[in-house]
Amino acid sequence: MFIDGGYLDIVLKKFKMARIDYDKLANVMAEDRDLLRTYYYHCLPHQSTDPSQEEKDKFSNAQRFFRRLNHLDSFTVREGKLAFRGMNDEGVPIYEQKRVDVMLATDIVMHSTKRLITHASIITGDSDFLPAIEIAQSEGVQISLYYYDELRPHDELLDKVDVRRKIDEKLINSIKRD
Repeated sequence: MFIDGGYLDIVLKKFKMARIDYDKLANVMAEDRDLLRTYYYHCLPHQSTDPSQEEKDKFSNAQRFFRRLNHLDSFTVREGKLAFRGMNDEGVPIYEQKRVDVMLATDIVMHSTKRLITHASIITGDSDFLPAIEIAQSEGVQISLYYYDELRPHDELLDKVDVRRKIDEKLINSIKRD
């Protein structure tokens, strides 16, 4: 299972910041297949050189969350880096995730070419993964894409994957934390 954490964050906001059980999510994505590992890709939030209390709290909460995920059985968090990309028209800083997509794509390719997996489920909306998906499929791996319809992935991504699963209210309710 390969989870683009930034994409999932946006999806969960659409569901009023639903708090989900990541073990349940991984098992739903596994679709009754043996689960080798779940990878979660994200960045820690920006923290300035002289951070405000809000920045410190946000950073600390994200670290705790990543640590909790890493403590789940067969879960691995892969952390990217945030890069400053300037200011928008309103003077708000723009940050961009770096390395996250490359790590996700590399893991899909590595697991496929080493024949560690026969199926891969991905939560993302990013068509940058098409080359990795094509390599995995050429190695015989079936790819399932989980996505939210309001954040519809690029048509090329929807066309390329083997199975498409919409993230909807029913799915979110089935994986909410107790």
